[in-house]
Amino acid sequence: MNDRRPFLLRGADLLVSTLVDCGVTRIFSLSGNQIMPLYDACLGSGIEIVHVRHEAAAVFMAEGWAQLTGEVGVALVTAGPGAANAVGPLMSARQSETPLLLLSGDSPRAQDGMGAFQTLDQVAATAPFTKHSARVGSVPTLAHELRAALTLARAGRPGPVHLALPQDLLTQRAEGVPSSSRTAAATVPASERETARLAAEIAEARRPLIVTSGLLSPTRGGDLARRLGQKLAVPVVALESPRGLRDPAQPGLRQRMAEADLVISLGKSVDYMLDFGRATSANCGWIVVEPEDGAGEEAVRNLGPKLRRLIAADPRALAQRLADLPEAGCDAARRDWCARFGRRPAPPALDETPGLIDSGLLCATLSDVLGADGGETILVSDGGEFGQWAQALVRADRRLINGPAGGIGGALGHAVAASLACPEARIAVASGDGSIGFHLAELETAVRAGAAFVVVIGNDRRWNAEHLLQLREFGPDRVHGCELSGARYDLVAAAFGGTGAHVTCRSELRGALRRAFAAGGVVLVNVEIEGRAAPSGEEPEAAETAQPDG
Repeated sequence: MNDRRPFLLRGADLLVSTLVDCGVTRIFSLSGNQIMPLYDACLGSGIEIVHVRHEAAAVFMAEGWAQLTGEVGVALVTAGPGAANAVGPLMSARQSETPLLLLSGDSPRAQDGMGAFQTLDQVAATAPFTKHSARVGSVPTLAHELRAALTLARAGRPGPVHLALPQDLLTQRAEGVPSSSRTAAATVPASERETARLAAEIAEARRPLIVTSGLLSPTRGGDLARRLGQKLAVPVVALESPRGLRDPAQPGLRQRMAEADLVISLGKSVDYMLDFGRATSANCGWIVVEPEDGAGEEAVRNLGPKLRRLIAADPRALAQRLADLPEAGCDAARRDWCARFGRRPAPPALDETPGLIDSGLLCATLSDVLGADGGETILVSDGGEFGQWAQALVRADRRLINGPAGGIGGALGHAVAASLACPEARIAVASGDGSIGFHLAELETAVRAGAAFVVVIGNDRRWNAEHLLQLREFGPDRVHGCELSGARYDLVAAAFGGTGAHVTCRSELRGALRRAFAAGGVVLVNVEIEGRAAPSGEEPEAAETAQPDG
């Protein structure tokens, strides 16, 4: 079979050819009637279809792929219920600022208004969660609309976009319709004058702080944040945890914010994660860098007189310019200020005597075993209470987490994408027994796709975050509805073609994790734990005296 069709035949072929020209090599998809022409068009195109078990998982995989590769992740689902199933993860991708393209089959345009099979106003359904959502109008505009969507996904503040594809457009003839060329995201560069002014203000401040979104985390921004901090002698904090300033992985961050005299928000919305700007003192000035017109209204509203000015610029491009400046000198007080950031919570002692395992011990042991071979490591962490333990204690070179939206259930999708994007990496997936149930069947997808990772389930037999909330808010006599069973998730993994292990005491833990990473393929380690509240994100002395938020 030829690698490519000799000429374009249908709208489906035009779309696939455009994707190829734009650099797409992998699509995460669940099949259905309306998109089968696209499956046919992918044959010989060079695009691999990773066929999943649930549409939401396809979107989570596209999100993970985008965050690790820097490309636009692509998910393809069918019409009606298929498109509806894909909507939820778009919220996570929107808030994590992940460039993602959702393609969905749609009922034929020729049957509009007639009650077609699986008809749905998909644009109305996805618009609240995307940067752009549209239903393609004709074959001649198909390539243009696709190119524009891919560009928009990466431009400004990145995020998901959606195109609904009427079935009759995919089967219409497309001879003579031009294909596409590669796209490049437009950026708004900061001027040299603005860059120099900002650097001077940082140098003049006593306790400046730069806050960014996950775009400048080590996973997505490489060493840019580190170089930026080193050149300007300023702490740079990437916020991507749904717990914001109380991120267990960055203890004391809220207290440090209260001490800052200048905060530069480099593409990070001044939202709940920054306590709407209220964590800083009345004398602290803010400079907010926003990549999109109109996006600064939130900062104006939340900061009031603290806001010195808004800068309309691409935060990554500005960070690069600042990092390329000559290295700034600093005094001892400034060095001490910088040293107070980046501390991680101390892991518990790795006690391997017989006895129950708690969340902290499990995550500390996992961290130790994950990094044992010295190669590249990736942590994929779901949300929930156990996920917060993992995010706080498990060290890895890169990580995929549930992000600012605070949703759960996406870890297995992220893990499949991570393994396909980084096949040489050593990958650990941390999930509670609640969140693992969302997409447990994707273990079969992982095995079929040739993925390799170790899933570690902290099994406390309950939805622990909600259980703890009930205890805190309503009292121990009103705890109910959060119990789970002692289900053998390890046996499910084995039934899907992977490997499973069941761990019940401390003395078994390290050996089981070592064997899991040595085994290769998809391995699930089901660990019975005593679930506990995750670290608070406060420094110990502050946690003792902290008052409830008003």
